[in-house]
Amino acid sequence: MASLIDKVAVVVGGARGIGAGVSRRMVADGASVAIIYLSRANEAEALASELRAHGGTVLLIQADASDPVALNAAMDKAFAEFGRLDILVSVAGTAIVGPLDAYADDAFDRTFAINVRAPFLAAKKAAAMMTAGGRIITIGSIVADRMPGAGGTLYAASKSALGGMTRGLARDLGERGITANLVQPGPIDTERNPATGPNAEASRSPLAIRRHGTPAEVAALVAYLASPDAAFVTGSTYNIDGGWSA
Repeated sequence: MASLIDKVAVVVGGARGIGAGVSRRMVADGASVAIIYLSRANEAEALASELRAHGGTVLLIQADASDPVALNAAMDKAFAEFGRLDILVSVAGTAIVGPLDAYADDAFDRTFAINVRAPFLAAKKAAAMMTAGGRIITIGSIVADRMPGAGGTLYAASKSALGGMTRGLARDLGERGITANLVQPGPIDTERNPATGPNAEASRSPLAIRRHGTPAEVAALVAYLASPDAAFVTGSTYNIDGGWSA
């Protein structure tokens, strides 16, 4: 498509899974990309090498997005490198699951630090760097709308918070021509939820399209929301879930 030529994207959690799919699509559409990642530096370097081999301009930044100081510093580093920021995609997240009485006392804080506070602080920081036409896109989860079983109370609560955050951002930033939208995937074939894993069939059972989605399919939706074609789309939630929510 090459619809993002001369644009700069920051992908928080952009080195693996859905995040890697988004990073690949941003580069394919012409953007320069700063990838913020937590660990497994060899995998991040391999992805960067792959993207650069395809002509992409890529900056790797290792930082813990759950740490506000580290996240802000990483965003500053991306801006210093590229001189602008047009697109923010927040993907990084965690899933602490299990019986309600088994949650550790700090499970709430750890879950919300990465799943809610990090995308909020990244959006706040990005908004200060963006001009008209900026795009803020957050990756949530379909469990915000429908919890299929026990054990996911904190995860569902954290992902539900992103809808309100997105609508608030849309109102706060609309006059500046900056959009904010939320993407809620269902089961996606990643390391966390592999299509051939022991829980795969159970994950697919609520679906109308009985297969796992792919990171590339999620990235295609993100690419639309990042594109000029989506300039009038803001404050919206997009489910990409194979019919989970139907």
